[in-house]
Amino acid sequence: RRYSDLHFYQLKQIKRVRVIRRHDGYYTQFLIDQIREEKKELTGKQTGLDVGLNFFYTDSSGTQIDNPRFLRKDERKIKKLQRRLSRTLKGSQNWKKARNRLGRAYLKVSRRRNDWVCKLAQHVIQSNDLVAIENLRIRNLLKNHKLAKSINDAAWYRFREWLEYFGRIYGVPVIAVEPAYTSQQCSNCGEQVVKTLSTRTHDCPDCGYVADRDHNAAINILKSALKQLSNTVGQTEINASGEIDLCLVGKTQSSKSARTSRKRKPKS
Repeated sequence: RRYSDLHFYQLKQIKRVRVIRRHDGYYTQFLIDQIREEKKELTGKQTGLDVGLNFFYTDSSGTQIDNPRFLRKDERKIKKLQRRLSRTLKGSQNWKKARNRLGRAYLKVSRRRNDWVCKLAQHVIQSNDLVAIENLRIRNLLKNHKLAKSINDAAWYRFREWLEYFGRIYGVPVIAVEPAYTSQQCSNCGEQVVKTLSTRTHDCPDCGYVADRDHNAAINILKSALKQLSNTVGQTEINASGEIDLCLVGKTQSSKSARTSRKRKPKS
C-alpha cells in the first residue's frame, strides 16, 4: 500500500489487539478509541426500506435492488468441495487440505457478501437524510428451514449493522420500526388489505390504490418512522404516489446521539 494510505494512532488509543486465524492465514485486529465523523450535505430525501428475498430491498420511491445471492452462485463449487472432503480420511493430510479449500470457499462468499452490503449501506446513508427499516427478528425467521439458507445468504442483519454504523458517522438517523402490518396496510388510505405471501401486488378495494406489495410496505415503514419522530420533527406529508415532504425543526434527538455515540464497527 502507499505510505499515505496508512493510519497511525497513539499507543493509548489502542484498546485491544487480537490475532485471528482464518482459512487463508492469520490477521491482526486492532480496537481503536477514536470517534469518526464525516460531513454530509443535506439531500432533502428520506427513504423506507423493505427487505426481501426476490429483491434485496424495495425503497419507498419504488426502486428495487436485486439480491446478489452470493452463496447460491457458488453453491455448485462448494458442494463439489464438500464431496471431496467426505472422500478423505479424517485427520489425514488430504483431509486437512480439503477442509482448508472448503473453508476458503466459504470465506470468499462471506467477504464478497459483506463488501457488497457495506458499500450499499454507505450509498443509502449518503443519499438520504433519514432511513427507515424494519426491526426484523432474524432468529425467528431462521426457524423456517425452507427459507433459512436464503435469509442467511441475504445478510439482512449485517446490512442493518452497516446502516447504523454509517448512520452514526454521517449523522443520519436510522429508525427501526415494527414490521407488523406494513405489507397489509394500504399506504394511501390506511385500510387493511389481507394478502398471502404469494400476492405480490397491493390492490386496495377501498381507495383503488395499486402498487407493488414491497413498495407499499416501504412507504408504510417510512411513515411509521416519521410518526416516531413526530415529537422532534415538523409536519410530514405523504401523498399516494409516495412523495414525502419533511420539515426538520433544528437537530433531531436521533441525529445528535448519532454524532456523539461510539460503537464498534461491524466485523469485516
